[in-house]
Amino acid sequence: MKEYVQLTRSFEVVTPPNSSRNSPSFLDKVFTTLDKAIIKFLDPPLHPSVDPCYTLTDNFAPVDELSPTECEVIYGSLPRCLDGVYIHNGPNPQFIPNGPQHYLDGDGMAHCVRISRGRASFCSRYVKTNKYLFENQAGSFIVPNVIGGMKGFGPFVARVALFYARVMLGQYDIGKGIGVANTNLAFFGGRLYALCESDLPYELRVKENGDIITVGQHDFKGKLSMNMTAHPKVDPDTKEAFAFRYWATYPYITYFRFDESGKKQTDVPIFSMKGPSLTHDLAITQKYAIICDIQLGAHPMNLIYTGSLLSVDKAKVPRIGVLPRYAGDESEIKWFDAPGFNVFHAVNAWDETDEHGNEVVVLVAPNISPVERFFDRVDLIQASMEKVTIHIGTGVVSRQTMSNDNMEFPVINPAYIAKKNRYVYGAICERTPIQSRMMRAIGVAKIDITASRGNNTVASRIYGDKWFGGESFFVSRDPVYSSLEEDDGYLVSYVHDESSGESRFLVMDARSPDLDVVAAVKLPQRVPYGLHGVFIKEKDLA
Repeated sequence: MKEYVQLTRSFEVVTPPNSSRNSPSFLDKVFTTLDKAIIKFLDPPLHPSVDPCYTLTDNFAPVDELSPTECEVIYGSLPRCLDGVYIHNGPNPQFIPNGPQHYLDGDGMAHCVRISRGRASFCSRYVKTNKYLFENQAGSFIVPNVIGGMKGFGPFVARVALFYARVMLGQYDIGKGIGVANTNLAFFGGRLYALCESDLPYELRVKENGDIITVGQHDFKGKLSMNMTAHPKVDPDTKEAFAFRYWATYPYITYFRFDESGKKQTDVPIFSMKGPSLTHDLAITQKYAIICDIQLGAHPMNLIYTGSLLSVDKAKVPRIGVLPRYAGDESEIKWFDAPGFNVFHAVNAWDETDEHGNEVVVLVAPNISPVERFFDRVDLIQASMEKVTIHIGTGVVSRQTMSNDNMEFPVINPAYIAKKNRYVYGAICERTPIQSRMMRAIGVAKIDITASRGNNTVASRIYGDKWFGGESFFVSRDPVYSSLEEDDGYLVSYVHDESSGESRFLVMDARSPDLDVVAAVKLPQRVPYGLHGVFIKEKDLA
């Protein structure tokens, strides 16, 4: 609790140039009073998963924006092939409410390491979403939290009513969205996007000095409506991006793609999805898009029946949908039952034929269990990496566990997306985590998914006592110096020392048996653990 108070007192929002905050009007004071009344009289006692005094402490607490600042390489040297930027996204609330706040509700902040000729600079900037700009101008928290605020029917209805009163009185333009752009970053069609599945993408631009500029919300010339997944898949050969959006009402999932130039193609509603599914990710092969229908769903009626927007249908059998990736409608989709298979992040998928020449699709993904604990007791989750083989003709689905480690945030060499790959790099989740916080990684492991043994981990690195991280990203070595085998490259990641408060940018040799650190950069400020990131090489920044 003491740490939380210290952090929130020192946290200051950077006001954009030429903006000014007006003194609270009488109407603002009325809304503030009503909001406090909801917290005092309607909110139940806060569960640790939505109590900001707990969820937003230590390295989950927000940090200030930081202009591009040169960094010290304190160990080794930065490989020349890393010229470019590593940019990582995550929740970083501009204002911390007195009421419920889940960690995933925070405003998006991008943390960027710019590397050039062995030197590094670091920058942290908010994604300037519609929500961020309105609240920054008002100087207070306005938009209800999507996850934390949806606990209990009464408080939820009261918050929505209060928010829509603001909308009706012209205090907030809801037509511009309420998303936080805090989940992932994707580069396709020559543009970089900050993504969150509750809103449209926000285009970002990285300047030559490493600063991050929010260009604005992007609806692809009016062809993208409402929202899209935070995990589009980009084919490294065709440069197309494949995506979807899910919604709480019918049709629950709509699939679409973008061509090489970033032009959005026609929507393909998936009407055979019979109920809402919190489908977070997809995979692609050369022929198909793979969509998972899991037991966790979000439906407005859940608030009445269970007091939470999210619910788990334990009677539902999870399914894997296989849809031709250039389908004009869903008529050719095939669904395959996969009992107990609940996926948040898909690693990869590819096409094969069996010994008889029959068509097979292989999917690799960590299976989350128990899925109902993802948003409130992450410490109870076990994520087991599985290889799922789907026989298209017979409908037979076989599954094989790839690792006994509890691993999430999986990545591969991006050049192997939609093609058969051998190696997966996953974040090793802490074995005795702190109750109800989001995942922290104690290290990273390399899995050989072609091996037949029970535990396919072939290399790993533990960061050290009190050192934690999150997702890593794979960057291929420069072809001038390498034969470019699949694992010939580096893993890059942010790590943090909970004892000293120091954060570092690590570069690890992906081919070495211990994932040896070849370079470490001391960062000028703390970097929260965050969620997902991407590396963009110098030639693509232009």
